[in-house]
Amino acid sequence: MRNFLTRLEKKAPRGLKRVIVEADKEAWKHTDCLHCANCCKTMSPTYTREDIRRISAHLGMTENAFRDKWLYKDKSGDWMNVKQPCQFLDLKTNMCNIYAVRPRDCAGFPHHHKKMNTDYMHMYKQNIEYCPATYRLVEGVMKRLITDKHQ
Repeated sequence: MRNFLTRLEKKAPRGLKRVIVEADKEAWKHTDCLHCANCCKTMSPTYTREDIRRISAHLGMTENAFRDKWLYKDKSGDWMNVKQPCQFLDLKTNMCNIYAVRPRDCAGFPHHHKKMNTDYMHMYKQNIEYCPATYRLVEGVMKRLITDKHQ
């Protein structure tokens, strides 16, 4: 799948946007995030300043106390979760305890709204490993392009 995505990145076929939209709709018919929650169990969102402000206020903490308790700054300067699975994930229900104020990165995950092109292809390549919806999306794109090619 990664090789397929690399080929798409280098040369996108005509009609790719339509194929992606169709494959994405189909992928979500067979994906229940609450059944999986793998993103919350194995990945960390990047917390923006606004995320930190909003979540710390929701939790009744200062921004500094929130960062000190739950986050660390990675080598690129991004704020990330200190531990996995995410501290806000209820492991019994796979539900987020701060869903209404969750980080922007979580709200947009798995970021299928971003174009499958050179700017974001790395994200699709990464997420096929963690997210069943992304895996199904890429699988669907592959099948549709092969079918279109043989028609």
